[in-house]
Amino acid sequence: MIVYKNILEKLKEAGYNTTRLRREKILSESTLTKLRNNEPINLATLDIICELTGADIPDLIERK
Repeated sequence: MIVYKNILEKLKEAGYNTTRLRREKILSESTLTKLRNNEPINLATLDIICELTGADIPDLIERK
């Protein structure tokens, strides 16, 4: 099982709060809900998050 490591917190630290992500249409509300509920997101979205945060994939997810 893959789980996310505080992606929303890492986005916030990079200056992207949920309001900004929705308003600027960077991530959809459904994607934000999936992140909050630890549900799967697609690789293209994960790539966008990596670009925004400057983090690598192992910094954002882990396998349990």
